[in-house]
Amino acid sequence: MKDHLLKLLREQSSAYVSSEQVCKSLKVSRAAVWKQIQALRAAGYEIEALPHYGYKLLAVPDRLYPAEIAWGLKTAVYGQNVHYFNRVESTNVAARDLARRGAVDGTLVVAEEQTGGRGRLERGWFSPAGGGIWCSLILRPPLLPSEVAPVTLTCAVAVRRAIQQVAGLEVQIKWPNDLLLDGRKVCGILTEMSAEMEKVNYIIIGMGLNVNIRTEQFPPELRDAATSLLACGGREYSRCRILQRYLEQMEDLVALWMTEGMEKILAEWKQYCVTLGRQVVVSTVREQFAGLALDVGSQGELIVEDRHGVRRTFWAGEVTLAGNRAV
Repeated sequence: MKDHLLKLLREQSSAYVSSEQVCKSLKVSRAAVWKQIQALRAAGYEIEALPHYGYKLLAVPDRLYPAEIAWGLKTAVYGQNVHYFNRVESTNVAARDLARRGAVDGTLVVAEEQTGGRGRLERGWFSPAGGGIWCSLILRPPLLPSEVAPVTLTCAVAVRRAIQQVAGLEVQIKWPNDLLLDGRKVCGILTEMSAEMEKVNYIIIGMGLNVNIRTEQFPPELRDAATSLLACGGREYSRCRILQRYLEQMEDLVALWMTEGMEKILAEWKQYCVTLGRQVVVSTVREQFAGLALDVGSQGELIVEDRHGVRRTFWAGEVTLAGNRAV
């Protein structure tokens, strides 16, 4: 009932919706309508109520409510089923539980705040309430486990496009799963998979994007390494609009990947990559390897050549940029 009422108010946002019209549409009493109006106000919606005129929606809250995500979202599958949390330990943990219980392809888990957000290598991810987009997308693609690796590249391109469309900021990509603004991390991607020998059960793509976090809000130890759209763009941005554009771009790019392969997506990823053509140090659990980052393959593997001409291929690792891009 509350979602239906909100839809009525949105559809006539420039005019008042009479109590009679609302009651007739919802098939409820005036008292029931008033109860839902109060519930919407408690959720942060600004609604004007005038005798003889009715109700008018004046403003919506900066919250990632399912109704807000759905309004204007142009996807067929992604984000059509949303699980919203005000606070959660980790959206990836919540998504994993939902995926195990049969959550459908394209299910989105989103939270206003994470108390135990994670990045790669079990590092914590600063996820303050209302400061960013903390979400996880559940995918069930018809792939073999060996074919899943490009999903992180695809996600990076989707996020970059969404930021450019909404904020007009030029984001760069750093292998394997970071997005940068002014050389500092603005977004991280964490991909998990459940699979059998010849079948992918599900993929979870966790995405943490710093949107409206002021520089002084970051913990001191992160201020030199992390940034936000607000810090770089000088103004606040609609988290909901960015999330909608991300879901739309992700759905389009995954469809392109499934039908035409990774060639076009990889070319776009490379266009904005700050890793290639640079002297780098790749750190893995076993070693460190220094050299020139030559290329990234179709499965997301990084190819590095050291000063002796020895080439190594890395499927995972931590990259430190050690030099300027080669001409």
